[in-house]
Amino acid sequence: MRKNEHTDVKQGKSKKVYLKLNVDIRSMEYSEWTASPAVFIKHCERNHPIVSGNKWYKLKYNVEMAQRKGLELIITFGGAWSNHIHATAYYAKENGLRSIGIIRGERPPQLSQTLQDAESWGMQLEFVTREAYREKHTEDFKMWLMAEYGPAHIIPEGGANYLGVNGCMEMLEKEDEMYDVVCCAAGTGTMAAGLALRLKPHQKLIVFSSLKGGFMREQVQNHLMYFLMDKEATEDVMKGIVFMDEYHFGGYARHTQELVDYILGKKEEKGWWLDQVYTGKMMWGIDDLVKKGFFTPDQKILAIHSGGLQGLRSLEINDA
Repeated sequence: MRKNEHTDVKQGKSKKVYLKLNVDIRSMEYSEWTASPAVFIKHCERNHPIVSGNKWYKLKYNVEMAQRKGLELIITFGGAWSNHIHATAYYAKENGLRSIGIIRGERPPQLSQTLQDAESWGMQLEFVTREAYREKHTEDFKMWLMAEYGPAHIIPEGGANYLGVNGCMEMLEKEDEMYDVVCCAAGTGTMAAGLALRLKPHQKLIVFSSLKGGFMREQVQNHLMYFLMDKEATEDVMKGIVFMDEYHFGGYARHTQELVDYILGKKEEKGWWLDQVYTGKMMWGIDDLVKKGFFTPDQKILAIHSGGLQGLRSLEINDA
């Protein structure tokens, strides 16, 4: 069977569905962060100039599902600087699908650069109140969307569904089995769940939450439970995960000048960017754990650079 070709079997008949997944990813690159302990970065942010990092993996099977169902519309959710909205708009356009972004809050006089991009790629932006936005996960809200806009594949905020987890499992490859510890940032916990499902017995996953409140463990556990449909299996996977909740810098999408200075300093030192929402906080946390002796000198650590760099534009940093 060719790449991107699937066979549906219904009532004894075979139907071939040729999927048009027009966003290709580049080969992965790695770079050294520290020598002892050995910390390496897996540069998933370089896999595509727009649908970068974990977004390609989260959207891959969602777009495929829309195409398999014969749907022409994708509806999803996000804020003014949402990496997910940005990537979905482009991915949908490249695959000949319409997209609608349900955006949190009132429409501002001037759209963010993220939303300007999304609109330029054909995404229809629909702004809803924050109160209404909090209901986006309910069946009533989804039914309203269908009634208002017609048949659609609805992707949760951040690509946080079964299909997103399934895609993120592919972020770890055979060559990554040499590492003892895998580190990732987390917002919805989707990527963390996918990575956890691919761990080998000798590996641990450290999840650096970008959220304030200490509920990332519950989010990841919920993803795993929905994916595995087995409490004992979920608990077994959870044993391989360590959660770091103290490096959120005030909460989701919040940051301090100290974090921005850290990002700028690492750009000067390493030659590539971290972002202020996810990877900057993760790498700060890893550096802090190294200083505290959390890792043993012989351990090999892999940090996943999950992208999100388009959001640096919110800081108005030159050359970002």
